[in-house]
Amino acid sequence: MSLEGMRDMLRGSLGKSLHGLQEEDRLAAAWPVACGKAMAERGQVVGFENGIVRIDVNDGAWLRQLISMRRQLAGELSRISGVAVSEIHFEKRNFKR
Repeated sequence: MSLEGMRDMLRGSLGKSLHGLQEEDRLAAAWPVACGKAMAERGQVVGFENGIVRIDVNDGAWLRQLISMRRQLAGELSRISGVAVSEIHFEKRNFKR
């Protein structure tokens, strides 16, 4: 099995295991898988309402990077979490991990 195939299989398994959680919790769990560890450490899911995910980002440079990937990340979050995501709103905030 190729690395890409294995990654898709793991993403599918994660999505199935999240179905018992609330939508925002499913999105938060899917976030590191959707964007990778480096980006996930710079932002966190802080809300979800009407298809819009809110993510706080702790650095201006990362904020710009995440905004440029908004459409791709929304698709990945939706696919992995099983939650219908229409948009992601990013805001620069200071937060503690």
